[in-house]
Amino acid sequence: MFKPLALTEDSADLQSMEAVEVEIGGDGVILTEEPSRVIKHRGGKKNAGKKKRSKSKRTMTTSGKKETFFHMPKFRCFSSKPETDTKGGFDMEVEDATGGKMSPTHLIILVNGLIGSAENWKYAAKQFLKRYPEDVIAHCSECNYSMLTFDGVDVMGERLAEEVISVIKRHPSVQKISFVGHSLGGLIARYAIGRLYERDITEELSQENGEYRRNGVEDPLLEHKVEGKIAGLEPVNFITSATPHLGSRGHNQVPLFCGVKPLEKVAARTSWCLGRSGKHLFLTDKKDGKPPLLLQMVNDSEDLKFISALQSFKRRVAYANVRFDSLVGWSTSSLRRKNELPKLKHLSREENYPHIINVETIQSPSPREELPLEAIASGRKKIDFEEEMIRNLTKMSWERVDVNFRGSKQRYLAHGTIQVQNDCLYSDGADVIQHMVDNFLV
Repeated sequence: MFKPLALTEDSADLQSMEAVEVEIGGDGVILTEEPSRVIKHRGGKKNAGKKKRSKSKRTMTTSGKKETFFHMPKFRCFSSKPETDTKGGFDMEVEDATGGKMSPTHLIILVNGLIGSAENWKYAAKQFLKRYPEDVIAHCSECNYSMLTFDGVDVMGERLAEEVISVIKRHPSVQKISFVGHSLGGLIARYAIGRLYERDITEELSQENGEYRRNGVEDPLLEHKVEGKIAGLEPVNFITSATPHLGSRGHNQVPLFCGVKPLEKVAARTSWCLGRSGKHLFLTDKKDGKPPLLLQMVNDSEDLKFISALQSFKRRVAYANVRFDSLVGWSTSSLRRKNELPKLKHLSREENYPHIINVETIQSPSPREELPLEAIASGRKKIDFEEEMIRNLTKMSWERVDVNFRGSKQRYLAHGTIQVQNDCLYSDGADVIQHMVDNFLV
């Protein structure tokens, strides 16, 4: 069992404890600067005579509000400070016993979904730090939150790409990068990596540090240094959770409509209610001789290398709810055709992860005929959008992880539970997050 934590004004024992730094930026987010206001670990014989506090609770003040954090056994306290150069979101990383940073080399970008926020990934971010305290920085993105998630996958992807660069500038020690996206966040991340693929940010970093190249001389090895990299970093894990990779149009991709075609058609026609994001999800954004954006994102273009970027990651994983997710269907989130979905009666639960019922890895299939985007956009050849997206996205290997919350009281909240959006209403998804952490490549 986790030991309880409590808030104390006594900082005498701080030097003997490990700490986690939560750097929080963004408008209106200001943390207390009192050095003695730390959250200490209590429990065991050493603290037997001290007053007990509320169970497993730790609180710190941000922008006048109290935020509750839950116990992480390996960490003894939290210290917080504002970042003046961040545009949103927050970073979580570990400090050593003296308060010095440990120069982690692996940056994890966690991206929320529709009408979500950075808070949705806070639980998962802490689990990554518990498991890999010296290796990772977990950044919960907040450049796309609340109503901003209606702006469209492309606009949000551009914002995320710029946010990632700003995080890299703050953490020059990072050498690797991974993305974890929930729902629409997975599509946003796919767009952002297309923008960041083989992008040279060394000039931006040098200008940030007050350094400039003389006479405009380029590094002759620059092209080799950024080849196959994301913003100059080695791509490792690309993980999505309940992400509608194939969109939400027809084919029971939105279980809420129960596969009733008239309802699915009405949803497609009214997709504008969700702004440009809705049009992208329902593939109704075809215009100006261009195919829908999600179809563009399964090919490389001159400026955006969507597929090359995705292939550059060592590992790609798709977590999918097999039932009870009313917003994102099993097929679209697991990158399968309908006839490829496993029979539930043949699946059994994992011993250590009770809500995971199937894990499989697909290898790259044999190449098939590709249609140029021009032919698709012009309508010269009728095409099944869903089939084209599956065909191109499964050119590379994927790990599919199927999740079933059957028997859980939170099963009808499966779309949020698979992410553990908070550890009150969605706590049953903790084993899914643990599976994600345990199988993460560092």
